[in-house]
Amino acid sequence: MSRSPLVADEDLPTTTFERGAGHWLQTIVLGAATWVVALALLAVVLAGIGIWNPWLVLPLAAVLALACGWWARGIPARSLPVWTAVLLVVVSAGAGIWTAATHSEQVLPRRDSGSYLQSAISMAETSRRVVPVELDRFGGAELLDIDGITVSSPAFYEVDGAQGPAVQPQFVIGPGAIWSLGVWLGGPGLAMLLPALMSAIGILGIGLLTARIGAPRWSPLAAAGVALLFPVLHTARSTYSEPLAMVTLGGGLLALTVASRRGARGEVGRAALLAGILIGGTSFVRIDGLRETILLIPVAALALAQGQRWVRVMLLGAAVSTALAGLSAAWLSNQYLGTIAASLVPLVGLGVLLGLLAAALLWWQKRGGAVPASVSHRLPDALAVGVVVLGLFLASRPLWQTVRQSPDDPGSRVVAGLQLRQGLPVDGGRTYAEQTVAWLSWWVGVPALVIALAALAWAVRVAASKWTAGESLPPWTGPLLIAAGSTVLTLWRPGITPDHPWAERRLVIVLPFVVLLCVAAAAYAVRHLSRRAPVAVVVAAGVALAAATLVPTALATWPHRSERVELGELEAVEGVCTQLGDDDVVLAIDSRAANEWPQVIRGQCGRAALSTTSALRKDDAALATSVAALAQRVGEGGGRLLLLGADSPDVIESLAPGSARLALDTTVLEDARLLERRPDHLVTLPLQVWLGAVPSSTTTAQ
Repeated sequence: MSRSPLVADEDLPTTTFERGAGHWLQTIVLGAATWVVALALLAVVLAGIGIWNPWLVLPLAAVLALACGWWARGIPARSLPVWTAVLLVVVSAGAGIWTAATHSEQVLPRRDSGSYLQSAISMAETSRRVVPVELDRFGGAELLDIDGITVSSPAFYEVDGAQGPAVQPQFVIGPGAIWSLGVWLGGPGLAMLLPALMSAIGILGIGLLTARIGAPRWSPLAAAGVALLFPVLHTARSTYSEPLAMVTLGGGLLALTVASRRGARGEVGRAALLAGILIGGTSFVRIDGLRETILLIPVAALALAQGQRWVRVMLLGAAVSTALAGLSAAWLSNQYLGTIAASLVPLVGLGVLLGLLAAALLWWQKRGGAVPASVSHRLPDALAVGVVVLGLFLASRPLWQTVRQSPDDPGSRVVAGLQLRQGLPVDGGRTYAEQTVAWLSWWVGVPALVIALAALAWAVRVAASKWTAGESLPPWTGPLLIAAGSTVLTLWRPGITPDHPWAERRLVIVLPFVVLLCVAAAAYAVRHLSRRAPVAVVVAAGVALAAATLVPTALATWPHRSERVELGELEAVEGVCTQLGDDDVVLAIDSRAANEWPQVIRGQCGRAALSTTSALRKDDAALATSVAALAQRVGEGGGRLLLLGADSPDVIESLAPGSARLALDTTVLEDARLLERRPDHLVTLPLQVWLGAVPSSTTTAQ
């Protein structure tokens, strides 16, 4: 029987240290992954009812960590050679230190990382996920009856709660909950370091997964390759959700490989349950974790067809965690779900279709159905060829396809602006989704993609050969199918504004999969050649295959090695906060102010904040009338209306002449936003804020 590049999972001769090292490292990864899901579920309950308090949550988080570690410790682990275990720790810790030392300071919600941070600050300061707007002392909710005045801003929706108007953060609750612990323990600065820690654990998990699929001696190389990937580094430098998803999904796939092996029923059952919980529970930190959960269906169908009982336990864990994540999102993030329904509904439809197809095939098998021998004999080769054809199909899309979305979509206006500034033909509806394979090549190189495609085709062929021969599928089959399916879906429809390096967030599953396939190919080549070729040839082959991936990856990341995106923004925001009084009601008066500052003023500064709608800002007369009415009501409540502008002082001067003063004037560096090439530098981002008080006697006469 042919051997896969994901080489046979054979235990090596071990010492007590080697057994213990593998066990403890696996416990760290699986325990941390379980803790993330458990803490997110705890946050749903406590933050949902308004008791997310440090005196309650921090002790519970510590107890949960011990309990999750105990649970994970009962799962059988793979022994690791001493030097392998040491190198895995060195690589993971080194990646975490590097990431922490170069972490970003994205505080303003201009990107998702800033939105997650502000959500965490809001949860830490108010003890709630959905925060009631406290305007009673300034005139109450009637302030929002004034035309064009709102509390909503990008990533923070205005909703009507039981206690009146409230603000609901975008996205699901998990990242805000985890990062809020850092806010309690050391302020926003510490919260910004937690993604580096989580990323280090995720990289360790990928190394252990490599060892589990049969290449233990190569696992440090796989971990190093993933750590060098710029999209992984970029997301780990900021408070994004990807580092958490890497931990939960990586832990789930690791547990899945354990469950797929033969062993004691209790141990396998625990691993299977945990695999389902972690893969399904990824939706607590990223709603598109539903994609990988759905891909469990064909994996489960294949295992059930071979009579493997652990699958039912895995499906139970996945169903429960996915249902809980879905219910929590419907309760605390329903506005966000509404905005992404166009992506969620097809994904749910795909899940239903896969479920029905799996059920039909299992029913057919129980009725005695079988694949004809003539088809079965050719199936492995046909599937391998199919993988190659699909890869070439995706890579060739720019030659015959231009993907567009509705020009009325908000993202289309952003893309059109970027095209205009970069001298490209203005076509805001373009998503550039046909170029996703090219995006991959920017960070790992074309040779790595070729090697990965060949390794994937060969692995699929070997799994299919075992299936048609009636043998148990290799333990790596589940992770392989889930990662491959996720890769195809992501490359076909990335579903993100296509400016780089922002768009690379969608590749944080795909790119590590490419690296792992390349490392597995190198491991297979060395093992295969070592039986029939001179040592020099074996070494040369291994080095060449590894270098084909690691060298382009390192060169692509090198320009970004010490970047500190938006460094100084935290100090700048805190400086603005110190200039606000307890009785101030801050109104974001121009476009940039409305996009960036309302939630920062409300959450981080702890002051009442309102915003103006786009329609109001376009009507000068209506804006003056609304500001005058707002100033009058705020003044009657004993407060002062303070206008905040971030584009220029002009609007403030037109509404309250002579009042505008410069409260912030600094420059930070941000990511270059490019559409058709790999970014290799940062660009300047001016930050300016003007404040101006409006007397309550202001009238519309001006």
